[in-house]
Amino acid sequence: MKNLYSKNPNYIRWCIKPNDNKEPGVFTDGLVQMQVRYLGLLENVRVRRAGYAYRQGYEPCLERYKMLCKQTWPKWKGGARDGVQALLTDLCIPLAELAYGRTKIFIRTPRTLFDLEDRRRLRMADLASLIQATYRGWRCRTHYQQMRKSQIVISAWFRGQAQKKRFKQMKRSTLLIQAWVRGWKSRRLLRELKHQQRCSQAAATISAYWKGYKVTAGQALAQRPSPAPAGTGALRGWSGAAGEGARSPGEVSQERGRFPPVAWPVSRPGPPRGCSRGRLPLQTRKEYKKYFRSGASATLANFIYRRLLQKFFLGLRSNLPPLVVTDRSWPAAPYKFLANTNEELKKIFYPWKCKKYRDRLTPQRKALLQDKLCASELFKDKKTLYAKSLQQSFQGEYLGLQKNPKYRALHTAAEGKLVLADTVRKVNRANGKTVPRLFLLTKNHIILADPKAAQPKTVVSLSDIRSVSVTRFSDGLFVLHLSETSTVGAKGDFLLVSDHLIELITKLHQTLLETTAKTLNLQVADEFSTQFGKSSVAIRIVETAEKNGAAPVCKKRGSHKMEVLVH
Repeated sequence: MKNLYSKNPNYIRWCIKPNDNKEPGVFTDGLVQMQVRYLGLLENVRVRRAGYAYRQGYEPCLERYKMLCKQTWPKWKGGARDGVQALLTDLCIPLAELAYGRTKIFIRTPRTLFDLEDRRRLRMADLASLIQATYRGWRCRTHYQQMRKSQIVISAWFRGQAQKKRFKQMKRSTLLIQAWVRGWKSRRLLRELKHQQRCSQAAATISAYWKGYKVTAGQALAQRPSPAPAGTGALRGWSGAAGEGARSPGEVSQERGRFPPVAWPVSRPGPPRGCSRGRLPLQTRKEYKKYFRSGASATLANFIYRRLLQKFFLGLRSNLPPLVVTDRSWPAAPYKFLANTNEELKKIFYPWKCKKYRDRLTPQRKALLQDKLCASELFKDKKTLYAKSLQQSFQGEYLGLQKNPKYRALHTAAEGKLVLADTVRKVNRANGKTVPRLFLLTKNHIILADPKAAQPKTVVSLSDIRSVSVTRFSDGLFVLHLSETSTVGAKGDFLLVSDHLIELITKLHQTLLETTAKTLNLQVADEFSTQFGKSSVAIRIVETAEKNGAAPVCKKRGSHKMEVLVH
């Protein structure tokens, strides 16, 4: 025992096999008991329990049990050994149960260890409850703050809405009171003005009657015979008792009537120069008629009419259609009486929009649109291929004569300005097969050249072209009908196929019109007659559902008939 006490026993880590077959989930009791017995594990455990049953480093022990002491919880600021010693001292554990090593703490009995674990478990439950309470308090407080914030926002909006409603009510009440007060003041002022007007009219009427009366009385007295000399009669009439005697009141009144009344001069304002007295009231009435009640309806109607016109023009200014020539839309008139005006504005706006578009065009773009317009006049609603060529721009030069040295000499040999250069396929008059040819259109000639040798094979003057025939389908077939006096008339007409038929015929028409001042005789038909040499050949166009390649197929049917299959 002394030898064992002097040692530090450790478990020998042996592998205990649960079974001999190395199968998972199989446990053989006899085999395991035999291994434990022969390895002496039970004796080692008994010896171990006789000494210190538990040991652990200071830092892990302090980290595990620090919540049991107020000094070490939540964080110990000193050394780990001092912390463990303070922890176990605070827990009142006897020193006989403990042993402090250099790096570890030793506990003698398992009872002490189990007691520490029980205390730790209870303390962990208390800490969990504390954490839950803290979290729940935080969550409730956060929820309360959110609710309070929402309540404040709702209250603010409600109070604001209530104040707005109250303000509107006060405003309506104020306006109503103001309207009543203004109406009362206006009616009072109207009564005063009417009274003044009646007074002035009455004064004028009384004055006129009085002045007229005085004039009439003066004229009547002026027509009477002149009385006796006023000297004797007056003296005799007013001499009283000094004369022949007193007179009666009747005699005195008769004497007074003999004296005529004095007509004082009255200044009346005359009418303006150049205006008679009859026209003056009429002009005054016309001048002040606009202030009468009878003219209020016309004034209001004119005001409403002008306001509607102003609203219509302002709304039209903000809702004008886009400046796109293809857009013919126009806003409808809001009122029926503006329908004619709206229609006239529409007629004015679209030409103005087209003019603005034309002013912005570059010379190149303008020339291209003129070519497109000419093509529309020639082929619109006549040939199906025209609709497909609308999105294709006219380039004019498709061979690259300037870049290709092989074709440069051909370009130099061409007389006049080059208008169009393209590759076409010439139909053989004998068997209907096609061969490629270079088609060059100048101001005076049409040149057909061999693409391999780049040498002209046929030169046709524009004045020798009698007409051009095309089909109504979406193919590129066309026939150049030449006059009998042409230099190449012995060969007959040319039957050609082009991938740019619309552009080719358009350029030919423009060049012919510019050079010879004659329009191109263009025929669109399904059957036409051509001259191949000295014989006449009827060409008939047949539309098929099956595609026989990109180009139409020509088949000779005898010596005087040819069929062209198109799709």
